[in-house]
Amino acid sequence: MAAKPEYRDRPDVEVALLDALVDRGDEGMTVLELRAAVDADIDAVEEALSALKEDSLITVESDEHVRVYAHDKVVPDPEAPDDDPSAGLVDAIRDRLGL
Repeated sequence: MAAKPEYRDRPDVEVALLDALVDRGDEGMTVLELRAAVDADIDAVEEALSALKEDSLITVESDEHVRVYAHDKVVPDPEAPDDDPSAGLVDAIRDRLGL
């Protein structure tokens, strides 16, 4: 599952992080798991996580281990109908062209 469309206009690393976190749902992910899930160096991941936290799009909990979770407002409702069914195709073409 991917993050809501309104959050997909962010830098690629941030979108990849949000998508990975949305996929993991209630489990959350460690920074190492995020680094493995996203094709970016650790500095880019750290910078993206800082930006996402600053914008309140992620939650960070540090009990025994630090875990990162997507904020509920980023997670799409799986039962909601797609407003624009062609958005997936448009996004795929845009990604393919590097736009």
